[in-house]
Amino acid sequence: MKYFHNDIEAKWQQYWAKNQTFAASNNSEKPKYYVLDMFPYPSGAGLHVGHPLGYIASDIVARYKRHQGFNVLHPQGYDSFGLPAEQYAIQTGQHPEKTTRENIARYREQLDKIGFSFDWSREVRTSNPDYYKHTQWIFIQLFESWYNNNSDKAESICTLIQEFEKNGNANVNAVCDDNIVPFSAEDWKSFSSEEQQKILLQYRLTYLAETEVNWCPALGTVLANDEIVNGVSERGGHPVIRKKMTQWSMRISAYAERLLQGLETIDWSESIKESQRNWIGKSVGASVTFNVLPTSNFQLPATIEVFTTRPDTIFGVTFMTLAPEHDLVAQITTPEQKAAVDAYVEATAKRSERERMADVKTISGVFTGAYAEHPFTKEPIPVWIGDYVLAGYGTGAVMAVPCGDERDYAFANFFKGTHGMPAIKNIFNQDISEAAYGEKGGFELVDSDFLNGLDYKSGTKKAIEALEKIGAGKAKVNYRLRDAVFSRQRYWGEPFPVYYVNGLPQMIDKKHLPIVLPEVEKYLPTEDGQPPLGNATHWAWDSVQCSVVSNQLIDNVNVFPLELNTMPGWAGSSWYWMRYMDAQNENDFASEDALKYWENVDLYIGGSEHATGHLLYSRFWNKFLKDRGFAPTEEPFKKLINQGMILGMSAFVYIMYQHVQIVDTSELVKSLKVNKKTYLLSKNIYGDLINKINNSEIERIKEEILNEYIKIGVKSAVWFDAEPLALPIHVDLSCINDITNELNIEKFKAHPLYSDYKDAEFILEDGKYIVGREVEKMSKSKYNVVNPDDICNEYGADTLRLYEMFLGPLEQAKPWNTAGITGVYGFLKKLWRLYFDDNGLNITNDEPTADMYKSLHKTIKKVTEDIENFSFNTSVSQFMICVNELAQQKCHHRAILEPLAVLVSPYAPHIAEELWNALGHEGSVATVAFPKFEEKYLVESEKEYPVSFNGKMRFTIKLPLDLTAAQIEEIVMADERTQNQLQGRTPNKVIIVPGKIINLVG
Repeated sequence: MKYFHNDIEAKWQQYWAKNQTFAASNNSEKPKYYVLDMFPYPSGAGLHVGHPLGYIASDIVARYKRHQGFNVLHPQGYDSFGLPAEQYAIQTGQHPEKTTRENIARYREQLDKIGFSFDWSREVRTSNPDYYKHTQWIFIQLFESWYNNNSDKAESICTLIQEFEKNGNANVNAVCDDNIVPFSAEDWKSFSSEEQQKILLQYRLTYLAETEVNWCPALGTVLANDEIVNGVSERGGHPVIRKKMTQWSMRISAYAERLLQGLETIDWSESIKESQRNWIGKSVGASVTFNVLPTSNFQLPATIEVFTTRPDTIFGVTFMTLAPEHDLVAQITTPEQKAAVDAYVEATAKRSERERMADVKTISGVFTGAYAEHPFTKEPIPVWIGDYVLAGYGTGAVMAVPCGDERDYAFANFFKGTHGMPAIKNIFNQDISEAAYGEKGGFELVDSDFLNGLDYKSGTKKAIEALEKIGAGKAKVNYRLRDAVFSRQRYWGEPFPVYYVNGLPQMIDKKHLPIVLPEVEKYLPTEDGQPPLGNATHWAWDSVQCSVVSNQLIDNVNVFPLELNTMPGWAGSSWYWMRYMDAQNENDFASEDALKYWENVDLYIGGSEHATGHLLYSRFWNKFLKDRGFAPTEEPFKKLINQGMILGMSAFVYIMYQHVQIVDTSELVKSLKVNKKTYLLSKNIYGDLINKINNSEIERIKEEILNEYIKIGVKSAVWFDAEPLALPIHVDLSCINDITNELNIEKFKAHPLYSDYKDAEFILEDGKYIVGREVEKMSKSKYNVVNPDDICNEYGADTLRLYEMFLGPLEQAKPWNTAGITGVYGFLKKLWRLYFDDNGLNITNDEPTADMYKSLHKTIKKVTEDIENFSFNTSVSQFMICVNELAQQKCHHRAILEPLAVLVSPYAPHIAEELWNALGHEGSVATVAFPKFEEKYLVESEKEYPVSFNGKMRFTIKLPLDLTAAQIEEIVMADERTQNQLQGRTPNKVIIVPGKIINLVG
């Protein structure tokens, strides 16, 4: 009976769907286990074989935990809002909802084909109104909250209003805007409603503010830092500039310390934790205030506040640097410096913050012409601007101490001798002639007034005390983490549940949610620069009827304009794991009982590219919801594993350029056109070309090309070696033999991508065109994508699952090689033959041998340990060893093969179901108890001894392990093989170590 994987897999996939085999219960006496995959975005390209890697790993764990008796929640859904769908809509005119729906259908088909044990009854889509109405509700809760530093948590805005009414804001210790104006309780009561709303906006956890953002003109939207790569948009590669816009923001900065401390309580890789620590960027130091000295054009009192981790170096300050976007720049710049400053500010706006942070080599800046006053010496300090200072980090200003900081040192030396750049002052008893002294030890302060003779620790303490005494500074903890911009100028995103009365935001009541995304004619921004929702004609809020109405009805009395921005892509993905807990709940994002039962995610698997963006925002929202009593735990994800990437094996052909220099430059020659023939070089001939190895084929081509010029009248032309001599281009894998790496030339010529080369001459080696191969990221643009559907059709989903695990450790990157999959497929057929022969099921109820038990229990032990340790690749190896051993032992014994079917089930569930069913069992194997390892089957009762004569092993003998040395000697001496070796001699010595060696000497 043959193994027909297609029939078996289709059968069991239908069974699972019909019987809801993997549906989890919110009411179970079993212990819970929640395993989750990172939210996939359903792109039009569908899945390639790299995508399922993490899903297969999580599915193995989910299935294993079911076998262990857990109530397992293993859901799946789609992060279906986002820029790619919108860009496709702009290009094609199709509604993003339509393309997203079609993409999801394609994803679902592919996921089902691989046999994942997802609970599809809990599927969510962030772009569905029944999902994003809860995202809108969470936004409202953030708006209706403030962060109380005294209780160290978010609280209802009502408690803040109560404090204002009783005591004003003098005693309020909140995370809020800078420059809060103090007021009394009487003042608060005398304020108008609008004045009160404006004050509350300074405290709310989500608020409107003019913010420096990454603006992408080509895409017409703001981009997050993680959506920008090398200064351009990740999507499309468009330029990004810095721009000030009024945006919704969220005070994630309020949670900086809790986000930092929470990392100590969760089981994540140290690299991911370190990424988050760096992003949060905690620094301990001091806030120092410098007064700006008046100039001819600037007389108003102004101060520059800086944060420094080295207040001990206060006497080493020789200049100050502001971020080009700093509010003071335009005010304090002198007329003489204005043109240079304006030009620099404009140029800086074209560089992203990430690019500026990463670029440590370029030194640039401009002197403003203004000076600040040193708080102790009262000396004037020149104020510069430089793009290495960021407006959003700290205060957007630094006090430059070149003797103690490499970047300040380089800046000072670069502008040395120019107007506004003093000489570097050394305040350390160390040499700084070649570099700054950046250590926090090994020095004494000099030329530092009252700090002379002190070290870092004592100098810091004394400097802060002195600053506080004169009111010029104080001790402070600073964080790099900035409030998150939450507005996007896009169409395909969650609408804000916000309308505006006299320019002030008003929240729409929960009972009227969702506020559904309107239809628009165009998905681009409006002609006057408004977001795409500015194209909507039915986008106003009737506060009486409590419904969305026509814009024409706006009267700013009862009908008001709605927010035109939409939420960012991370809005829906910042809480989705909780929706899975109770996905069908119409009233709340999840019931209290469901949240209490599931609590949080036990195992989260996904890519390390989400180290800061998604994971940080998710932790922030979870902590906020915990503060307000809506979430049961502080942290959303107990354990996180980042799967590595499956890399593609790209293929290349090599196009040779015509490197000809025409010496004859007559007008006749200039007007003539040579017939530029294309040559495609096989891999090794290309190698000879770039390595300048003498190759007759290459010389022939060069001569042929030169003759083409001679034919048209060129008297003098020479070949010259310019770079590149040849250009590699990617080839679709369908055009090559993946095993021999030979190009199918006719198929290549017929391929629509390569129509330009149909008349090319192919330069072969040994009659074949061999392509180059290189391991790269699997990508559609590199034509190295392998479709999992093709693998499933030819070899089966179980083969795909096993092979992806077999490639290497889960966390590591590894190359895909389709040629290697046949070995795994052969293993499954060998497994099948343990159960079936040509006549059908071949199973015996006989008692297995000790070796059979040993093979089985070695495998139970190994696989159990591997799954617990997420070492899936070595499990596959052990399965292969086990099946080979059982085949050699001619094992067809039920007592061995029944537990083996359960054992293999998490990895290869379809064949396991079929084998379990063939063994006479009803229902699914999915919840059958996992086999338990028993040590007794691995305890050795016999030992195969090597028998040596004078140290040379001559034969082996199997003996019971409980024999004494004397008993062993008696048996060995009586053995016929021993007598043959001795030839009648008596050995001088018989060395026996029970359980180890037998050696006859002399």
